[in-house]
Amino acid sequence: MFSYPTVRTSFIFVAIALVGLLFSDIAITSSNPWQDLANFFLGVVTPNFFSSEGLMTALLRTVAFAFVGVAVGSASGFLLALVYRFLPVRIFCNFIRAIHELFWALIFLQFFGFHPLTGVLAIAIPYAGIFAKVYSEILDEADPGPRNLLPSGTGVISAFLFARIPDCWHQIRTYTAYRLECGLRSSAILGFVGLPTLGFYLEASFSQGLYSDAGAMLILFYVLIATIPIWVRPKLLPIYVLSAPFFLGEGLPIVWGNVARFFTQDIVPAPLRNGEGLAGLVPWLNDLMVNAALPGIWNTVILTQIALVATGMLALLAFPLVSNHFGGPVRRTFGHVFLVIARSTPEYVLAYILLQLWGPSMLPAVVALALHNGGIIGHLIGRQTNGIRLRPDAPKGFNRYTWELTPRIYRSFLAFLFYRWEIIMRETAILGILGIYTLGFYVDSAIQNIHFDRALVLILITALLNIGIDTLGRYIRRKLALQTMPTC
Repeated sequence: MFSYPTVRTSFIFVAIALVGLLFSDIAITSSNPWQDLANFFLGVVTPNFFSSEGLMTALLRTVAFAFVGVAVGSASGFLLALVYRFLPVRIFCNFIRAIHELFWALIFLQFFGFHPLTGVLAIAIPYAGIFAKVYSEILDEADPGPRNLLPSGTGVISAFLFARIPDCWHQIRTYTAYRLECGLRSSAILGFVGLPTLGFYLEASFSQGLYSDAGAMLILFYVLIATIPIWVRPKLLPIYVLSAPFFLGEGLPIVWGNVARFFTQDIVPAPLRNGEGLAGLVPWLNDLMVNAALPGIWNTVILTQIALVATGMLALLAFPLVSNHFGGPVRRTFGHVFLVIARSTPEYVLAYILLQLWGPSMLPAVVALALHNGGIIGHLIGRQTNGIRLRPDAPKGFNRYTWELTPRIYRSFLAFLFYRWEIIMRETAILGILGIYTLGFYVDSAIQNIHFDRALVLILITALLNIGIDTLGRYIRRKLALQTMPTC
């Protein structure tokens, strides 16, 4: 139900977003945006599935990178989860998961080049941190009852394997399957930095105005995501994981001298590398903060807060589309299709498409972030309303929405929203690679100018900012006692 603290918190965040609008660049700058949008939708409804010989190869490699990256990440994350109670391990996991996959890819590209190892590690490293956190929570919540039934003298490892894991196995399997879907999205966008996945061909098609080709790629990606329950079966997973490395491609050979130089020279701050010492380090840091870090942080925070509120508004408007308490099965089917498309399309892909159609500004980023995250939250709380039983004389229509259902799911809605806050921040930072002046823009500019030392500092600042937002979000959820289950 609505309460004063939750309403006050909601208004505070709305007010921050409105103030942020005064300092944001929200505009459509292309000469004929609606014609471009119409041409894009025409391309989607008239897809050209035979445009490129490399399309199916790109799709296969997208799946291969996802399977290998998620497999390595889940195995590493499980091992880390066993020691997650130690503070250094938690700090390490929080740090590696706070850096976006594309940032990891940009780092590895500098010394591994266009090698499959770049894509695999870009997915596996942040996913290891995510898996470690979630797996540890699942293991901590395991029922202690089965352990107490084991014979005395049972070893720790045996107790863990035969009493703890079986109790948690369903949750571990379910979450890992969800992460595989996320891995497919991460794998697809790796193409935007040059790796041979779906994003590479999507960017090439858009740059040439081949909307039917781009439409075909998007449709194939949606079909791939939507059919995961059909083709991802437990019995087939070992076959997928073992065969996936053979479909990653060969890429260019790794020059190990570049790896050594990157760690011993490239990322060392220029003043220290040039022998200027600490006297030159202070002006170097000052220039970096004034001309890159502070503007990037400012724009990242503004865009994040606007996108967060837009996500919340869209989610509240979207959940009736899949709720059994509104409309009939036909309308709910169309609602499900819309939300599946919205939440299945990576924010980076949505932002890239809208930037091509509307021109450079923060608006495409806000719309992309709101559609993707609003689709996820709208789907979740819409399904929650299906478990709420209403009185036979309950009002219908708008009154049912405002007085019966929204108050009951509002606290769980806020819990989901604050959980997605840090994720929106991560995506906002990385959207700078597309030309929006967030932290990613300054990271990409530093890399393009071969200033890897500056890029690394900016990436570290991005990670700290994400960790800070995640900590604040958890504090707010705990302070308001927010849970992801609705009030019955």
